[in-house]
Amino acid sequence: MEAKAIVTDTYLDPIEISSHLKNVDYIIMAADAPSHFKDTPIHFTIFLNTSEKFPKDVQEAILDKFLDEQGIDKPAELMSQLMPVGFGKSSQDTPMPLLLVRPQDQQSIPYEVMFVMDFLADSDNFFEAKNENLTGWSYTYTP
Repeated sequence: MEAKAIVTDTYLDPIEISSHLKNVDYIIMAADAPSHFKDTPIHFTIFLNTSEKFPKDVQEAILDKFLDEQGIDKPAELMSQLMPVGFGKSSQDTPMPLLLVRPQDQQSIPYEVMFVMDFLADSDNFFEAKNENLTGWSYTYTP
């Protein structure tokens, strides 16, 4: 069976985003990295449900915690900053987080500002992204 592309042409509106993120701690997303990154075949994005800007040492501690918990090795090309994040509706159980980089997307897609850590790395715990070139995301909720 061939995997189909995730279609997201409708998005949560600001009220839906607020309600959706109510008990979310963070979201982790994994996708295949561009093929020329052999040592770091997975593109990870961690969306922290906060608009707080963290100092460098706190950012490093947060990243180290994720790397340890998720079995992620060799992080490279790290970008961590506050970014606009939209949420696409699809056939998946949870909305797909979308990093809105282009100004036209920021103007046309509703979003929430979140602290985002985006990097390339390797992990055997993300088989679908590493070996099958699939994209997936997982929500973690506060108890």
